Parts: sequence; structure tokens; C-alpha cells
Amino acid sequence: GSNTRAIVPNLFKGLGAKRVLLLSDRGLESAGIVEKVAEIFRLTPQSSGPELVGIFLDIAQDAESNSVNAAARYAREIAADGLLAVGGGSVLDTVKGVKYALHHGLSDIKEAIPGGFVMEQFPKANYIPIPHIAIPTTAGTGSEVSPIAVIFNEDIQMKTNIINPFLSADMAVLDPDLTVGLPPSITAFTGFDALTHAIEAFASPTATAITDAHALQAIRLIEKNLPEVVTNGENVDARMEMLQASLMGITAFSFALNAIPVHNFAHAYGALFRIPHGLANAVFLPIVMESIPQLYLPKIRELAEALRVEVSTNDNQETILEKTVEKIRLLQQKTGLPIDFASYNLTDEDLVRTIPAVSKDPASINLPMPKELIEAIGRRVVPTKVIN
Repeated sequence: GSNTRAIVPNLFKGLGAKRVLLLSDRGLESAGIVEKVAEIFRLTPQSSGPELVGIFLDIAQDAESNSVNAAARYAREIAADGLLAVGGGSVLDTVKGVKYALHHGLSDIKEAIPGGFVMEQFPKANYIPIPHIAIPTTAGTGSEVSPIAVIFNEDIQMKTNIINPFLSADMAVLDPDLTVGLPPSITAFTGFDALTHAIEAFASPTATAITDAHALQAIRLIEKNLPEVVTNGENVDARMEMLQASLMGITAFSFALNAIPVHNFAHAYGALFRIPHGLANAVFLPIVMESIPQLYLPKIRELAEALRVEVSTNDNQETILEKTVEKIRLLQQKTGLPIDFASYNLTDEDLVRTIPAVSKDPASINLPMPKELIEAIGRRVVPTKVIN
């Protein structure tokens, strides 16, 4: 709810933290968000709450491993015993990496993910006793509650994954006041990240009634509220609903995790060309749905209903899929998102590089795609006029 950031010091006190490190990025510092959160600690008597002992802001796009390592090093230098993440997915994932590195005594987070993917479950995965609170400033990744940290390995140009049930924050604070200043373009593509989480969760072969419930409600909320928050960013109620949709979308995605071809492409293209993750998902979502229809057809009528697509009882699954993709493209248009990567000037040589990148990305494990399909989808996101 609005102004819930005010209770963060007391939450940390309840978690046993005494020396808190705030982690964010330079953009949010410029926007005044970092100061809005930091001042809460100054207004809280030290006798009744923990001390804010440091602020780390050098966090790069895609949660680069260098950012994780530098932040972990700083946390050790100032003897921080609590971590406060304030930001979008890059910041939230970086802090998960810091938490993991501190707990395991790592100086380089890449040591934890040598092959690009590690999944740890109980009993190998154990509680990490580092008080950790996350405040998302975008309604997109839902990383504040997910057990996944996606960390960019600069050496191999790959987005690597740590999955551990104890990585997520102890508490997530959804304060819509901190999202009202988000620019329309970032609001749009982070919203499409949340929509992609929900749709891929719903289409997952391992979806359950519980994940479907979260996914469908997230889809309904996004369809209703995303155009509004892009047009009127000051609408706090709509911003709040988008934050809840983001949280529900990633919850469904995390627990139904299986075939995720849209994320597969988005990870690979994001790592190679530094395309923001939400933007990559937004461009790929309708194209992948058309290109791999068998994944979406079994539950397409329910998906269409959640998106408020007008269908008749006589429409077959293929027709409903066409109408659903058309609705998603309309949502792209309403929110000002591009339909391709024209602004990145990708070439034939770039497309050749994407084929092994998509195939090797950890997201391809449950749904490997033939190179012909990878290339065909790639051709659709690169306008012909820029190909050499």
C-alpha cells in the first residue's frame, strides 16, 4: 500500500538487523527514490530501529556479476548485517546474488554458476540468515518474491541462473508511491514482463490450479491497468494493482517453471545486444505464441477470456489464438511498445549469433527449439531494411 516504505526500519528490527545496507542504482538516485527510502531511517530513532550504514548504487543493467561482486565486497567492508533492495529487476537480482555470495563466502558470484545454471533444493538449500527486504520500483519482474536470481556473466555473455527457495527476500514491500514517476516506456515494457510471466506460467506443462489462479488474475489486472499507468502514471490505485499483478505473475511463473520460450529468446537477445529484458519479452511474446501454437492452444479459451478477447462458441482453438495474439499486439500499440528491434540495427551476422545463444541459454532446458525455428523467429524481430 501507499507509503508502506515507512515501516521498513521496524521490519528490519523484527528480523534482527542492526546495520542495514541500501542497494539501488544511479537512475533511482537521480529520481529521488533512494533519498525517499533513506530518510526513513534518519527519521527513526536509532534506539528503536537499525542504522542505515551504507548506500551502494553502482548496479548495472542485467545484474552484472561485477556489480554483485563489488556490492558484496562493500557489504563486508561496512559489516552490514541486513540488505535493503530498492529498484527494478536488476537491483533485486543483484541483491539476491550479494546475499548468496555473503552466505557462501564467495568473492566472485560466477563461481556459484560455472555452467550457467544451478538449482538448489532442500536439504542442500538452507535458510540464509541475512535479513533481506525488497522494495520493487517497477511492476514487472516480481523478483522481490521469486526464488530466482538472473545474473549476467560478462565473460561468456550469458544470463545465468541461481534457483534457491531461500534467495527471495524475507519481506516484500509494495509501495506504489515509488513507481508513479516511472517513465511511460519503462512502465510499458516492465508491465509486459509481468504479462509474459503470467502467460508462460499458464501455458506451462507443469501448471497447477494454484499457479493458474495467480496467472489468470495477473493477466486480468495487467490488461485492465497497464494502458492506464502508461497514460496516467500518477494513478496510484492502478500502480498498486500492477505491483500486485507483477507479484502474482512471477509467483505463478516460479512454481510452474517449465517451457518458457519467450524468456529463452529474451535472455539470449538481452545478453548479446543488451536489450532490456521487459522490452525483449514484449517484442517476442506475440511472435512466439504464433510460432509455437501447440504450447498455447490447450488452454487458449481461458487465456482469451482473461484478456477480454471477444470469442464465440463456434471459434476453434486456432481462431481464438489468432484473436488473442491480435489483442496482445493491440496492447503493445496502446502502450507505445515496438513490434521489433529496429532501433538496435541488428544484422545478418547478429542473427547467426543468436542461434547458439538461444540454444545454450538455461531457459532452453525444458523446450529446446530447432535452429530453423530460432532463425525464423529471429527474422521476424529484425526489419528487412537493416539486414546487410
